[in-house]
Amino acid sequence: MATKNVETIEIKPINIVKTKIRIVGDTPLIMHAWSEKAKREILDKQMKKTKTTSREAKNPVEDFIRSMYWLTPMPTQMNEAGFEKAIEEGARFGFPVTAIKQAAISAAYRMGWSKDKMSLRGVFFIDGDENQMVEVHSDTPIMREDMVKVGMGTADIRFRGEFRNWYADLTISYNANGQYSIEQIVNIINAGGYVCGLGEWRPEKDGQNGMFHVEAA
Repeated sequence: MATKNVETIEIKPINIVKTKIRIVGDTPLIMHAWSEKAKREILDKQMKKTKTTSREAKNPVEDFIRSMYWLTPMPTQMNEAGFEKAIEEGARFGFPVTAIKQAAISAAYRMGWSKDKMSLRGVFFIDGDENQMVEVHSDTPIMREDMVKVGMGTADIRFRGEFRNWYADLTISYNANGQYSIEQIVNIINAGGYVCGLGEWRPEKDGQNGMFHVEAA
């Protein structure tokens, strides 16, 4: 009777470890979240709905309020009084963890630390809330006014939230048995703050806002 060859397979365990770091802003962070109004306008255009009303007048304060990622309820009154009341009641703001991770991955690729971006996607993850947000701590946000180009070179004025003296505490998870050490991962995130940055007018988009560094432990 022939003897069957038995192959032994070693399964290397995935050793998930979590560590906390803090990123500290070096330049102001400018947020530009997609508002429900903007989403609705895009959807209406894609569904080819007929416009029956003229374009609404711009409300700078409302645009400013809706430009930020609110962790607490957004004001029901879209005016200065409504915003100030929200701040007095302890308004909290966040930022997408995916944006922080993408900045790090893009920086590692640009600096030649990785042959591609794809291979870094599963190297580490950043914990977020149910909406994949991490809280941003800062001075009270201020309204920023910028001239921008949209569409076929058309100029427009945008009102967005600017966060100064900001920082965020991140919980990083990674495979301790993986190819990258936590030291390498932290350096990748640190490079993301200088090479790419976060938000509008960041280095990756021809600006110098949203730059940050990892605070030394």
